[in-house]
Amino acid sequence: MVAIEEGLTRINSAPYEALLPRPDSPAPLMKGDPNKATVDKWSKTADIFEYGAAANPDMAPIPVLVHPPSLHEEGETRIIPFDINDCLDIETACTSPNLMASFVRVRVGESIETKANATSQAFYVIRGTGSTSSEHGTVSWGDGDLFVVPVTEGALKHTCKEAEKGGAALYWIHDEPLMDYLGVKPNGKKFEPTFFSREKMLAQVQEISHQQTEGERNRLGVLLGNKACDQTKTLTHVLWSLLNSIPAKTVQRPHRHNSVALDLAVAASPNVYTLMGKEIDANGDIIDPIRCDWTPGGVFITPPGWWHSHHNESDEVAWVLPMQDAGLYTHQRTLDIRFVDDELELHKAGKIRGSAFAVTNKQYMHMVECGATVPHTRVAGMKRVWSMQEVEEVPSSSGDAAAPKKKTVKKVASYSKLPAMKASSVEP
Repeated sequence: MVAIEEGLTRINSAPYEALLPRPDSPAPLMKGDPNKATVDKWSKTADIFEYGAAANPDMAPIPVLVHPPSLHEEGETRIIPFDINDCLDIETACTSPNLMASFVRVRVGESIETKANATSQAFYVIRGTGSTSSEHGTVSWGDGDLFVVPVTEGALKHTCKEAEKGGAALYWIHDEPLMDYLGVKPNGKKFEPTFFSREKMLAQVQEISHQQTEGERNRLGVLLGNKACDQTKTLTHVLWSLLNSIPAKTVQRPHRHNSVALDLAVAASPNVYTLMGKEIDANGDIIDPIRCDWTPGGVFITPPGWWHSHHNESDEVAWVLPMQDAGLYTHQRTLDIRFVDDELELHKAGKIRGSAFAVTNKQYMHMVECGATVPHTRVAGMKRVWSMQEVEEVPSSSGDAAAPKKKTVKKVASYSKLPAMKASSVEP
C-alpha cells in the first residue's frame, strides 16, 4: 500500500474508482506479470499526499546568521566555510540551498588551493595583494578586485604577496550545493574567466553619481555583468552580484526577492545596518524587524522573500557586496524583485500582482489583444516577434459596408532574422 504521511488526510478512493476505470486490455499487474517484482520494488518509494496539506511543505527556514571578519583576520592559511547545512536539513555543505560561501585566509608568502564541483566560482578580495593560478591562467589581484571562473577541473592556487593582519582574505562563493542537489557535474563552461578591477567598478559608480536623475537618489550601485549573460545581465548564469553604496544619513527603503543574499559588508562605520522581516505595514515599514549591523569584512544572510532595508546613520558612505543565485532565478523569470513603494501604490489602487516583471497595463492589454500566444509557426533562421503595423479596422455588422475603411496601428505577428546563436559552452 502507498504510504500516506502522518497528519495528512487520506481521501476515500471509493467515489473516484468509477472515474479512473481500468482499460479493458489485460491489467499489467496480474499475478502472471513477469515485471511484477520490479513494479513492487518501485512502488515502495512512492508517496501520495493530499494537495492542500502538502503544497507548501514545512521546510527548514533559512536563518539570519553572520560570518564575522574575525575569522579571516588571524590564524593560519586555511579555508573558513560558512557551512549551515545542519540548519537547513541538507546533507552536503552549503550556506544556502544553492550556494556555498567561505573566507580564504592566505598568510603572506604562502599559498592555498581551492577546488569545487561548480559551474561558477567568484572571488572578492577583502584584503591583500597576490595572484591566483589555474588551468585558466594566472591573474594578479588586490584589495577590492573581483573575478569569476567557470567550471574548473583542477584546483585554483591562491598566493599572498602582501597584506595587513598577516594575510590576505578572499570571499569565495560557488554553486557546488546546486550541483550536489541535482547530482550532476558540469559538462562544459558557460562563460570565460572574468575580472573586475576595483578601479573600474568605482569609476562606474562615480559616473552614475553624476548622471541626471529624477528625484533624490539614495542608491548608487553597479550590477556586475558578464558578456556571456547578455539577457540576464548577471555575474554568471547562476551568480548575481551588486556593488552597492549607501550615502551617509540615508535609508534604502525595503525591497524583497526570491533569491538568498549572502551579503559582504565591504566598508561601514558604526550605525550602518540592515533591517529584515517577513511583513511590512501600511507605511512600508518592516514589522518586527531583525537588525543586522554591518561589520567590514563580515558576511550576513538575507533570507529569500524577506523585506529588507539598509540604513546608514553614519557620516560616511557604506558599501555592501551581495552575492546571490539570482542569475538562475532571473533566467527562470522567478526572481520577483519588488520595491515597497511600488507595492504600496498598487495596493492603494486595489491591485495585487502575481509577479513583479516590468509589464505596464498598456503592454498587458496588447498581450491580451494579441491573445498572449504565438499564432504562427517557427521558420528556420527566423525569430517570432510582435511588430507595429497599419491594418484596416473590421467594420461592425451594423455599420455601413460602403463607408471607407479606417486604418489603425496594431501589434501583428511577424518575423525577424535570427542572429547567430551562442554555443552552449564557450570554447577556449
